[in-house]
Amino acid sequence: MRNVESEFIKNGGEFREVNLSEIFTIERGTRFIKSKRQKGEFALATAGELNQGVAEFIAYNDELKLYENHLTIDMFCNCFYRPYKFMCDDNILVLFPLNENLNGKMLLYIASIINLSKSQFGYGKQYRQKSFLEHKINLPFQNGEIDFDFMENFISELEKERVCELETEHIRELEAYLKAADLKDYELTQNEKDALAKFDDFSKWGGVASEFKIGDLFYVKSNPQLNKDSFKFSDNAEYPYFTRTVLNNGIAGYVDYLDDEHKITGNSLAVGMLGMQFFYMQKDFYAGQFTKTIYPKFENFNSVIAQYFITWLNKNQEIYQSGLVRDFENLFNNTKISLLTKNNAPDYEFMSDFIRAVQKLVIKDVVLWSEKKIEATKSVI
Repeated sequence: MRNVESEFIKNGGEFREVNLSEIFTIERGTRFIKSKRQKGEFALATAGELNQGVAEFIAYNDELKLYENHLTIDMFCNCFYRPYKFMCDDNILVLFPLNENLNGKMLLYIASIINLSKSQFGYGKQYRQKSFLEHKINLPFQNGEIDFDFMENFISELEKERVCELETEHIRELEAYLKAADLKDYELTQNEKDALAKFDDFSKWGGVASEFKIGDLFYVKSNPQLNKDSFKFSDNAEYPYFTRTVLNNGIAGYVDYLDDEHKITGNSLAVGMLGMQFFYMQKDFYAGQFTKTIYPKFENFNSVIAQYFITWLNKNQEIYQSGLVRDFENLFNNTKISLLTKNNAPDYEFMSDFIRAVQKLVIKDVVLWSEKKIEATKSVI
């Protein structure tokens, strides 16, 4: 964008003030009461910035004129280029270019310049026909003439830049999602496909589900009682400080090292006694009052298997909230969970494959949505 403008100046271009009436003539819209409006396919433009001032879509009525490919200015000096067919009420001025060769990109450029003047029309200073006649804007000139080609090139470069930004952002987002989930890509492995199929219809696969007490798989440990005044918080600190909040995965901030006595071992689940919502804590952490840590009694526990259990445990949130805090451990230990089994034990391999598959499918949906957004932008351009 800087190159486009610098080349323009280098080749003798300049910006001059010009009156809008030297470029356009205007026509005011027609007052059209609500009782006459019927739902239809044509946009009805009125004063307002939201949704380009389109109040509703109505059927054609011969009391109103049908426009297309015009700039409009409303009573607040909101200017929009409307490449579609529309009608408008009496709060709208429709601009007709004196130069018939003005295209959509040129009109978009002029609309942006007009909108820079919006601050002049507020607090009762409504934009009317007299305002249009007195309205001056700065436009590019070359050899004493308005340089419409520069406007077109400028908007074209902006559009290319926007698509490039979207594509770059798309790549960054994908890399971030994969990194957060510790994945290389979002293609499902055969094991992950099988896990999804087993979950949908595990009886067809010969799967067996058994009921377990959660206390046979995990044990509860109360955390050392420390309040936040005991710690030094910093954005660059190493240790999460877990509290009763359900926001931000229960993490109220990050703190510097205090001591080993109060430090809690990570690769565990943490729960606050107020929200009763479970979170996976990958790293060692410190905790506030009325929090507990849940440790596995089995080997190979990790963040993926943790997500399987967290999803199930959080479904019991209301049950745990209904009990007394002192009864939480008993409630927790005696809650029952139905799990797919292998060799008479919970099938942790299935849990891992299933969660990986879900993560990949979610990332894939986000990627596809982002790609559609890019294609839609290209299509509009």
